[in-house]
Amino acid sequence: MVGAGLAELTAEARSVREAAHGTRVTWSPKVFIPLTQLCRDRCGYCTFAQPPARLAQAYLSPEAVLDIAQAGAAAGCHEALFTLGERPEERYPAARTWLAQVGHATTVDYLVAMCGLVRDETGLLPHANAGALHPDEMARLRAVTASQGMMLESLDPSLECHRGSPDKTPERRLATLDAAGQLAIPFTTGILVGIGESRAARIEALEAIATAHRRHGHVQEVIVQNFLPKTGTAMHRSPRCPVDELVWSVAMARLILPPEIHVQAPPNLSDDLGALLDAGIDDWGGVSPITADHVNPERPWPPVDTLRVATEGRGLALAPRLTVYPSFALDPQRWLDPAMRSAVLRHSDAEGLGREPDDVWFSGIEVEPPTLIAGPDGAGGWRHPAGSRPLRRPTGAVAEVLAGVGLGQEAGVDELVTLFSARGPDVVAVAEVADDLRAQAVGDTVTWVANRNINYTNVCTFKCRFCAFSKGPLSLNLRGTPYLLDLDEISRRVAEAEAAGATEVCLQGGIHPSFDGDYYVEVIRAVRAASATIHIHAFTALEVTEGARRLGEPLEAYLRRLKEAGLRTLPGTAAEILDDEIRAVLCPDKVSTEEWLEAHRIAHSVGLSSNVTIMFGSVEQPVHWARHLVVTRDLQRETGGFTELVPLPFVHMASPIYLQGKARRGPTFREALLMHAVGRIAYRGWIDNIQVSWVKMGMAGARQLLMAGANDLGGTLMDENISRAAGAEHGQMMDEAGFRALVEPLGRRLEQRTTLYGRPSSKQPA
Repeated sequence: MVGAGLAELTAEARSVREAAHGTRVTWSPKVFIPLTQLCRDRCGYCTFAQPPARLAQAYLSPEAVLDIAQAGAAAGCHEALFTLGERPEERYPAARTWLAQVGHATTVDYLVAMCGLVRDETGLLPHANAGALHPDEMARLRAVTASQGMMLESLDPSLECHRGSPDKTPERRLATLDAAGQLAIPFTTGILVGIGESRAARIEALEAIATAHRRHGHVQEVIVQNFLPKTGTAMHRSPRCPVDELVWSVAMARLILPPEIHVQAPPNLSDDLGALLDAGIDDWGGVSPITADHVNPERPWPPVDTLRVATEGRGLALAPRLTVYPSFALDPQRWLDPAMRSAVLRHSDAEGLGREPDDVWFSGIEVEPPTLIAGPDGAGGWRHPAGSRPLRRPTGAVAEVLAGVGLGQEAGVDELVTLFSARGPDVVAVAEVADDLRAQAVGDTVTWVANRNINYTNVCTFKCRFCAFSKGPLSLNLRGTPYLLDLDEISRRVAEAEAAGATEVCLQGGIHPSFDGDYYVEVIRAVRAASATIHIHAFTALEVTEGARRLGEPLEAYLRRLKEAGLRTLPGTAAEILDDEIRAVLCPDKVSTEEWLEAHRIAHSVGLSSNVTIMFGSVEQPVHWARHLVVTRDLQRETGGFTELVPLPFVHMASPIYLQGKARRGPTFREALLMHAVGRIAYRGWIDNIQVSWVKMGMAGARQLLMAGANDLGGTLMDENISRAAGAEHGQMMDEAGFRALVEPLGRRLEQRTTLYGRPSSKQPA
């Protein structure tokens, strides 16, 4: 391809990008921390490096470093980029003196300390761009950084601009690049274009990067950076890099490098962003809302909205990322030091990308979510009413899947994963298809049920690592006091619920060590003694399986006994994620995927309906969501016994697995919206009802989900304390007026329902 025309090269580069990365283009919300501008090297193009006489102090103080990092954290940044001159203490006595005064021998020593300080005090993910380092230095930095980087720049030893720069020799740069791979450090590198090198030299550098990556798999991105002359440098009279040379170099990088390596071009150094996208980049690099580009201070970063418009104008979707790319973030045992893993999880979404900087919504917290789906007035978001600006059509793989859905095709695991990956306008495209399917299946009615939750004990012998509700003997330090309701109290609460108009009681609890299987039968009888008509929705697959096991009774016979006593339906909780890879992390001693499915299969066979739940946003990935939807759809195809899907976004605040640093902070709002929308698409023709958990989503979030395929608001609950135990702030009870206030702005009709989606009569049948 070297001799090919530019149009042919860029077309092939775009094809490679699409095959490897789809339509996604990323950027990193960051702060730039110029730890020191002292440098022993003298590069002919650099204005960053300055002598001591031009600096107020040799290094940023810890206080100054923290001020920058804290401002970035407050602005929603993920990355703290540490950029600094190389080994200034070997050239300047002022550097050695300053370092000695703060107790450090070398610049790298101080860098390690500051990276650790920023991580520990602000939670930002440090990226160290410290130049050519030795393996022992990189190993120390690995413990306090999520990634590291060094521009290879060029392997041409004759470049005039690198004379007097001992750290810029090809041997030093290549040794650092290889050491990063040996140490399993996610690494950023790149080339400079237009500093006097030939095209052949650029190809040589790109091939060297590719070779190192094939040895170690560690190169996450390659920056193709164009030279711009700067006043006050030896090269200030040199011509700027021609646009065509930059475009050619980007395209060649895309074609020479292994396709999984991301290709970046700094957006503040080019005036034609579309040309960079056309050349094959899939990343814009770090962009800061707080700090300047201290290496190129005369070139401010474009606003993120400018990047979004340029990206979407090429049919691509913009997404924030971390300093460590998804393939590395999702394989932490290999690529991340144990001390960095919880910090990466804290910033991650389910795909290993970054949470949106302006999205401060979390499941269960009383914060307005971002507007992804606008209301009927068309304000905000991407969706607009008829007559306003048209919605951009979906692109790439999302468009292909939605086209298949439109033709009546059933989405499999791969297709569902594609839909879960939707970003930007594609999210709305998925939501609109889901909303159309909702209208076809159930019309414009939004339903709710008057019910009461009765969680009869929070003592549990099982050790689910996400659960903040249960109180085992060794977890009394968690919130709440262990309790067990007696049967009289359960009966009293049932009678109280019925008197308040409830048509359903939902009973769930921990697996108390004193329970045998007959306890659950006694609970049903106590409920029925208090009310002859109220619907009893009770006992998870874990509870009934464990009850049968403790009695030594076949599950089918046991479920028949519960039904005869008055049980009518089972909740789908205890499903969490129906994938044993994830269950081994979340709930290793709980029922397996197949045991959960078998419990519901048997329940359906004896005439007990149930629902599907999915608890998402902790440790799993979209492929696990898709598998969950497919296996439950397969069971529904077999039995027809599921009445609804109830997505349950993970509430992280008091969850043990989160507090141990081993889980994310719940789903993003985009992920929560897509779970409901994709669930509607996955279950088309099989499960008609998609429920919103108002306790976890909040009122504003629930309203958007009702425009994305959901049709049910669940129950009034009266006593909801499982989500509250995990830290949810939304109330423990809702009433019809509250539901009506939620629904009426949408122009939808609110109706009360029964557990089985009938309409209640004055005398509700059991």
